Amino acid sequence: QVPLVESGGGLVQAGDSLRLSCAASGRSFSDYAMGWFRQAPGKEREFVAAIIWSGVNTYADSVKGRFTIPRDNAKNTVYLQMNRLKPEDTAVYYCAATTNPFKLGSTTSDYNYWGQGTQVTVSS
Repeated sequence: QVPLVESGGGLVQAGDSLRLSCAASGRSFSDYAMGWFRQAPGKEREFVAAIIWSGVNTYADSVKGRFTIPRDNAKNTVYLQMNRLKPEDTAVYYCAATTNPFKLGSTTSDYNYWGQGTQVTVSS
C-alpha cells in the first residue's frame, strides 16, 4: 500500500491560481511515477498531468500551458500548480501513483494507488 494524502483544494474565482499537494509514504518517492486526474459530476475520471521519477512530464491538452506538475522527491510530494483557472476545471482532483517510476501514464489503469480526492470549485 502507498498512502496518498491530497490537500489544497478549495473555492476560487475564474482566473485565480491554486496549488494541490499530494504526499506519499512508504517506499522512496523516486520509486514512483505520479499522476493527477479529475472527475466532474456525471463525468468519467479524466487525466490531467503525469510525471516520472526524473521530472519528465505530460499534460492533457485542456490544461497545457496553465497547469504544471512539479515533484519534490526529498519531501515525498507531488504538486499540481493550477493557474488561470476556469469554471470547467471544477472537479474532484485525485492523486495517483504507480510503482513503475518510468511510466508516464495517462489512463486510470496505469496507476496502482489513489488518494481520497480534493474538491476544486471555480466560480465564474
